[in-house]
Amino acid sequence: MLREEIERLEAEMASPGFWDDRERARNLSQQVEHTRAQLTGHDEVMTELEEIELLHRMAVEAEDATELAELGRRLGALEAHVKQLRIELAFSGEYDMGNCYLSINAGAGGTDSQDWAEMLLRMYGRFCERMRFKAGLLEVSPAETAGIRSATLEVKGRFAYGNLRGEKGVHRLVRLSPFDSAHRRHTSFAAVSVVPEVEEAVLEIDPKELRIDTYRSSGAGGQHVNVTDSAVRITHIPTGIVVSCQNERSQHQNKENAMRVLRARLNELLRQQQAERLEELQGELKEIEWGSQIRSYVLHPYRMVKDHRTSHETGNVDAVLDGDLGDFIDAYLEQSAADRT
Repeated sequence: MLREEIERLEAEMASPGFWDDRERARNLSQQVEHTRAQLTGHDEVMTELEEIELLHRMAVEAEDATELAELGRRLGALEAHVKQLRIELAFSGEYDMGNCYLSINAGAGGTDSQDWAEMLLRMYGRFCERMRFKAGLLEVSPAETAGIRSATLEVKGRFAYGNLRGEKGVHRLVRLSPFDSAHRRHTSFAAVSVVPEVEEAVLEIDPKELRIDTYRSSGAGGQHVNVTDSAVRITHIPTGIVVSCQNERSQHQNKENAMRVLRARLNELLRQQQAERLEELQGELKEIEWGSQIRSYVLHPYRMVKDHRTSHETGNVDAVLDGDLGDFIDAYLEQSAADRT
């Protein structure tokens, strides 16, 4: 089945005029790459399974307990690999294989929420390291006392958007506040948005609809930004969307990066508007995402991280805040795949 699909797609790619439609060509190329990866994964699993079965029969006949134990470990690793391949089947979206932009904005809660936003920024940075994604900080707006008001990461890697798209929503933190002299329990909120990177030709923007401002980067510097006179802020006047970039010393590079983020956010807005229009026709309107809490991180009076969509939870809060999000993302992807069937 997979081989037949690859042959069909390759024949379509070889047809005259295939590259005339860049967006269609890009989508089909990604589809071929994805299908080839699935076929490779399938072949690797079958080869390993056949080898384990053969060696298991030999070990049983020889009553070799050491070899049987080793084969048990190999079978466990194979099961984990199969689970990962099954999860990758959930990557069926148009942009799942590509790069993305992840933005964090502090919500209600003052300094505590701004500190929480910075904690989330570190968490996603560590997650990207674990996944071998390349994460670059495009912009950050430090808060006065502690933490950040907002930040945007550019995440590059295979299935970067597919892995991170489920992180979009409100994240809630409950803890004893380090900023409260009475050390009382506080609840903080921060919003995470994730949009896929889109090609320039996919979405054209009228320059007359843009207001471009330059300014000096301000704030902590060091781990956050390169202090420079070349920071760029772009406002898309019709929608009010504002993006900024300050990580490069060249104003030209900052403008290019900001335009790429703007293009991605406008594309996501267009997709949302199309989805809302369809929901209206179907008589279904979902709640605004900013008001939907997707995950809670509780540090007091008990320690627990729980995803409210999948009910997946863990008591190992420190590991999660250090970027160990794999189980939460896998649970979301598995549920998404199940919902589509």
